[in-house]
Amino acid sequence: MADTPSKTSFLTPKYWPTWLSIGLMRVGAWLPWSLKLWVGKLIGLLAWRFAKRRRHITETNLRLAFPELDETSHAQLVRETFIANGIGILETATGWCRDPEHLRHRVTFQGERHMQQALAQGKGALIIGIHFSTLDMGGALHSLFFPADVVYRPHDNALFERFMTRARSRIFDQTIDRHDLRGVVRRIKAGHAVWYSPDQDFGRQASVFAPFFGVEAATVKLTGKIARMTGAPVMPLIFHRNPNNRSYTLEYLPALENFPSGNEVEDATRINAVIEAAIRRHPEQYLWLHRRFKTRPPGEPGVY
Repeated sequence: MADTPSKTSFLTPKYWPTWLSIGLMRVGAWLPWSLKLWVGKLIGLLAWRFAKRRRHITETNLRLAFPELDETSHAQLVRETFIANGIGILETATGWCRDPEHLRHRVTFQGERHMQQALAQGKGALIIGIHFSTLDMGGALHSLFFPADVVYRPHDNALFERFMTRARSRIFDQTIDRHDLRGVVRRIKAGHAVWYSPDQDFGRQASVFAPFFGVEAATVKLTGKIARMTGAPVMPLIFHRNPNNRSYTLEYLPALENFPSGNEVEDATRINAVIEAAIRRHPEQYLWLHRRFKTRPPGEPGVY
């Protein structure tokens, strides 16, 4: 592993664009709510117009996931997805840079009893998160009700990684590198709830193929493995921005029963079904901009 750069190295020109990004996020976090929405929508529309590769990825994902849509409906969903994810940038800034307490009046939490019952077992909990555009806002809002650790992917930019980790450390009890399986298991066995999002493509070796919106998708095996190693209840968590764009709903579903099953494909299929059902509530808020179907089953051509 490369050495962490010294603080003085962050003053070099290499990191000036990163400092600018961090400064803009701090400013964005304090904008009035209506202005946040306007700026977020503008960012989304600019990305929709000019980020042609991301638009191609999004268009491909949505054609695969929603083949029933006609061209007009498909184009509208693509546009709405970029707008939602643009707003998500301002929501991320708010979640990272502001005290979550100022958001309490904007959140409705449903299904709290399910998490209370899970934690009462004394086995910790594995929270199944989803890569919605509201992901980090959801983490901030969740911290108002339940403490949790989070599993995350370290950022390649060392300065932004430091900023992101410090921000998330204000929200979560502990941030855990996604490669640190022992750390995840240790924290759960100590009785902690750990937030883990298994809905991205981490490649063939880490995955099995399971249906996701009717498409065979590389799905991580780690969810069932963690559940088996810890005996912890697996708790699906759904969170979204409400249609008024000014409030949020978080909802815990009951712990998954008879999970893991011992069959990796069945377990992955079940997790994907839970995630898919959540996405269908507000499909435009999902992070369709990433290559969810990047890894294909043997013999199938790439889709991007």
